[in-house]
Amino acid sequence: MTMFKPSWIRRGILAAALGSSVVVATPALAQERELLNSSYDIARELFSAINPDFIAHWEAEHGESVGVQQSHGGSSAQARAIMQGLRADVVTYNQVTDVQVLADAGLVAEEWQSQLPNNASPYYSTTAFLVRAGNPKGIESWDDLAREDVSIVFPNPKTSGNGRYTYLAAWGFAEQAFDGDEEQIHDFMRTFLRNVAVFDTGGRGATTSFIERGLGDVLISFESEVNNIRGEYGSDDYEVIVPPVSILAEFPVAVVEDNAERNGTEDLARGYLDYLYSEAGQRTLAGFNYRVHHEAVVEEFAEQFPATELLRVEEVFGGWEQAMEDHFAGGALLDQLQRR
Repeated sequence: MTMFKPSWIRRGILAAALGSSVVVATPALAQERELLNSSYDIARELFSAINPDFIAHWEAEHGESVGVQQSHGGSSAQARAIMQGLRADVVTYNQVTDVQVLADAGLVAEEWQSQLPNNASPYYSTTAFLVRAGNPKGIESWDDLAREDVSIVFPNPKTSGNGRYTYLAAWGFAEQAFDGDEEQIHDFMRTFLRNVAVFDTGGRGATTSFIERGLGDVLISFESEVNNIRGEYGSDDYEVIVPPVSILAEFPVAVVEDNAERNGTEDLARGYLDYLYSEAGQRTLAGFNYRVHHEAVVEEFAEQFPATELLRVEEVFGGWEQAMEDHFAGGALLDQLQRR
């Protein structure tokens, strides 16, 4: 079983602290073809584990030695880099809109979400909290994050899909708690946003602020990330809180068909994404604390994932396109709520 390798998190945090969007090679001997996977900020360690397994799988199946490289950063920034010429063969992002913008530009198939199972999302997660040992502020759910004595850290929703999920999860909680009362929802969100100690551009930067700089009482990130951090820095020093209501965070993948065609990697790119759905790939994903779909793997890791109500962006916000327009565009609700 491929499991989490603790030292990788620390190296990734150092890279984020230096402000890098890094490309990491996974070596293969005498390979003639090589993939470039453009991915989100905190997925370095995940794909550093998956890539060697995929390379071995491909060679066993096809008798061909291949290589895989990774490019990481905020997923929106990664999508922009592809539009500006980064020749990635596949994308593995944390938000649908960052793939859709490539489809709108003709780089990804228009029907990309129907080309693979589960809306082209081989794994998923939700938003959870990392608190310090003993949970000194008694944080259990979203309402605790709007208290005057609580300071929070999560990435900027303007630049990070991770941050947008956090914002929308908090909003979805408030909409339930206040039975849709717009004034009360806005008041809650203003206080919630006012309690943010720092808005880093990506998820790994937020982790650096919380762990290395000691900022905030709680780090909000993907459930997978906070569990991996706790595994690295010690279960005696941190606790993970999965709130009773959160949001479904899908991780969409797609072939960048224009690039794969030019690079001669179409079959390799599709095989790479198919591998993420395989039992072996799903087991690695679950080992990194991502929720998966493969029935045998779901059963194997069932105790690892607490039950929580997962709100869907489509149901609460009318889909990502509407959410971006209503909340994250210039002058939209996020900007309005942050005005002092």
